[in-house]
Amino acid sequence: MLDRLKKLMPERERLQQNRWLRWLRPWLGHPRLWHLSRKGVALGMAIGVFFGLLIPVAQIPASAVVSVLLRAHLPAAAASTLVTNPVTFAPVYYAAYELGRVILREEAATEDELARIVERKTQDHAQAGELTLTQQIQQGWRRLGEIGKPLILGLSILAVTLGLAVYFGVSAIWTLRVRLARRQRLRKMRNPD
Repeated sequence: MLDRLKKLMPERERLQQNRWLRWLRPWLGHPRLWHLSRKGVALGMAIGVFFGLLIPVAQIPASAVVSVLLRAHLPAAAASTLVTNPVTFAPVYYAAYELGRVILREEAATEDELARIVERKTQDHAQAGELTLTQQIQQGWRRLGEIGKPLILGLSILAVTLGLAVYFGVSAIWTLRVRLARRQRLRKMRNPD
């Protein structure tokens, strides 16, 4: 499994030679960003899950910057942002909204309110080609205002909780695998047959 993971990881030298990333060479050259260690991989994955859940755009750059600052495993951070992808995006955001709504004790939207929201969004999509960038941004803020507080609270709780769970889960699994491998080596040493 580690061999497959190593093959999928971008090579440090290739990234440092990339003309777009050349200016990052002093920071990308740190060995802890690329070394497979329990703490580095666990922290990298936790950072990736945190940013993958918390923000809908620029997840990989945000997790990469924090990984460099905290000296976490950079490829693990970048890859684990994919916890939210086109398949998981809707269920994750719906669960976050519902979690935030329950915590804030807000009433669930009625069918009439949902129908109005869907109708408004349909109209917004029809007008999207005619709107300027500023108008589209204002429209996005208005949509966020409709569901904003519960969604932001739910995403924050999910990001922190799942980030911590991933960190401790990866650390525990890594430790367990090391102990099992050590036991197997000791058994082979005692019984060379």
